Amino acid sequence: MKDDICDTTIIDKKSVEAIKKAMVRHETAERLSETFKALGDPTRIRIIYALSKKELCVCDISATLGMSQSAVSHQLRILRNLKLVKFKKRGKSVYYSLDDEHIMSMFEKCVEHVSEPNKE
Repeated sequence: MKDDICDTTIIDKKSVEAIKKAMVRHETAERLSETFKALGDPTRIRIIYALSKKELCVCDISATLGMSQSAVSHQLRILRNLKLVKFKKRGKSVYYSLDDEHIMSMFEKCVEHVSEPNKE
C-alpha cells in the first residue's frame, strides 16, 4: 500500500465542479508552461537576477556572467519573446530590464520558496 494515493474512490463532486469552472484556460496554461520552461535554464535565471538589480546593457550582462555577447543576446531573445524582459536602444547600446513588476514578484517568490529549509 502506498501512502501517497487514496484508498477510496469517493469523489467530492462539489469540489470537482467548482475547480473545473475556475480552471485556467488551456491557452493560459500553455503560455505559463512556456514561461516556466524558459526559467528552467540557470543562465536565464542569472540574467533575470542581474536585471532584478539594475537595467543593464548586453555588454554588462555578458561581463557579469562571463559569457559572450552573442550567447547572452540569444538568451535575452528567448526572455524577450516571452515578455519577461524588455529593451531600449540608446545610441549603440541596448539596455535590458525586467518587463514589469510581475516578473520581479514572481522571481522573488520563487527564490524565497527554494531558499526555505526542507520541511520534511
